[in-house]
Amino acid sequence: MATDAPPPQGSTDNSPAQPTTEAFVETQKSAEFAELRRAHRSFAFPLTVGFIAWYLLYVLLSSYAGDFMGATVFANFNVAFVFGLAQFATTFLIAWFYSRHAATKIDPKAEAIKSRLEADA
Repeated sequence: MATDAPPPQGSTDNSPAQPTTEAFVETQKSAEFAELRRAHRSFAFPLTVGFIAWYLLYVLLSSYAGDFMGATVFANFNVAFVFGLAQFATTFLIAWFYSRHAATKIDPKAEAIKSRLEADA
């Protein structure tokens, strides 16, 4: 919780200076911030929609295609088990892809915006 009160006497507050509300609003209106949001949304939204569709396919097949999902793939493993494991695999794969995307595309832009806001404060 942030307050407007000054730090206590003798305190060594090493936190960066806080920008004004106007600076935040101006930054939000900037083309650079719009590009940052576009970089995030162009990655996150399609993957979210794709994963939800993939999950719903699994649920619908489990509900309405019991014979197909019960078919043995190998040994005692059926299609439903393989699809279930694939759900975990795609979750971790998406998280890994997003961390790479954030590190290369989002974080540098966000850090530049943050640095500029703190420098102007």
